[in-house]
Amino acid sequence: MNDPAANEFLIVGKTLDGRTFRPSDWSERLAGVMSQFRPGGPRPGSHLGYSPWCHPVVRGGVKCVVVHADLRDHDVMAWDFCVNFARDNQLVVESGRAKERVRTAADAADTKKPP
Repeated sequence: MNDPAANEFLIVGKTLDGRTFRPSDWSERLAGVMSQFRPGGPRPGSHLGYSPWCHPVVRGGVKCVVVHADLRDHDVMAWDFCVNFARDNQLVVESGRAKERVRTAADAADTKKPP
C-alpha cells in the first residue's frame, strides 16, 4: 500500500527558534491562496474550499499546512511558493505527517479510566 503521507511535507506554525508563527490565521491564508491548484484545475467556486494538495491541519494545538507532492507535479511554481514561504519565514518543515495523531472518542474514554 502506498502511504500518502510519504509524498507530502508539513509546514509547522513554529519558527526555527521555537516561537509561534503569526498571524494566527496564517495556515488558512496560505491554503486559501493555494485553493485554485487542484485536480482538474480551478473551477467556479473552487476558491470556497481548500485544495487536497495544500490544506491546513492542527497538530498538537499547532497550526500547520500539509503540502502534497502532486502540487509540484501540477504546478512547480505553486510548489516553490509553499517551499519559499516556509523558508522565508524560517518555519519548521517536516516530512509527511507521521507525528499527526487524531484523537478519537475511544481515546477520550481511555483517559477517564482510573489507573
